[in-house]
Amino acid sequence: MKRKFHIYLILIPCISVLFSSCAKIELFEKNVAIPGHKWHWNFTPEINFSITDSLSAYDVFVIVRHTEAYEYRNLWLFVSTKLPEDTIFRKERFELLLQSPSGKWLSASNMDDIWEHRLLLFKGIQFKKTGTYRIQLEQNMRDNPLKHIMNAGIRIQKSH
Repeated sequence: MKRKFHIYLILIPCISVLFSSCAKIELFEKNVAIPGHKWHWNFTPEINFSITDSLSAYDVFVIVRHTEAYEYRNLWLFVSTKLPEDTIFRKERFELLLQSPSGKWLSASNMDDIWEHRLLLFKGIQFKKTGTYRIQLEQNMRDNPLKHIMNAGIRIQKSH
């Protein structure tokens, strides 16, 4: 009897791990390092992700990491998207507010002199097609290169 009980103690956690690994991931995030912390106009990080659930609503965020030395209160970005089976990117310009008029960083968490912003681009959108989507990020500030930007990326999560 003791032996059967020990087998169950081993089997139950193994089975639960196996079934939990089959669950759909409700979150995607990828960040790309900006070479030398100097974002040139011609450096356009591209992020690819797959959508398998075209019925759910998603929130899409831009992730930006910069040092305390970043000089501006905002960041102008071109966000280009390419849907599955499309041949061209669709480009849209966004102004991302990073700092309040009083100088406080918005939507940010920090570690020492590094700040990370998670900025909402789209709330509750549906991806109408399943497949691989592509997003390119291009800085559109007057400075070339734009200094003190460490990473840029995309976060996609199911809306709740």
